[in-house]
Amino acid sequence: MAMAALREASRRLASRMEYPAAPAARPLLLTYSRGITYRLFIGGLSQFATEDSLAEAFSQYGQVLEATIITDKMTNRPKGFGFVKFASEEEANKAREEMNGKVLNGRVIYVDIAKAKMNRTADSSPRATGPPKQPDNS
Repeated sequence: MAMAALREASRRLASRMEYPAAPAARPLLLTYSRGITYRLFIGGLSQFATEDSLAEAFSQYGQVLEATIITDKMTNRPKGFGFVKFASEEEANKAREEMNGKVLNGRVIYVDIAKAKMNRTADSSPRATGPPKQPDNS
């Protein structure tokens, strides 16, 4: 489903070659669809920080593809950290070096390269298998 939508968007961009913005947008779409993005972890965010303010703060170092603030599922309040995706490694490294330890919305933020998600199914809570078996003393 998602790949079909990406293919359709790519076809639309290719058919609009007479517009000057289309050739620049096509490589961006390809890098995003192939997963070639560079994510930064942003810790220490204020509860008043928004995804727009986060993207605006980091956009001075390069093209921000996505800015996300993680919220609590029960209260829908920010947890105090988020992620910013850049299209190139150079932009991400420059943003990490410049923004680490800076003040954003009244709080000192910590910026680092985001780590890949771990497989949560393998690390899920232990299964209940019943009471322990008694050793066989025959």
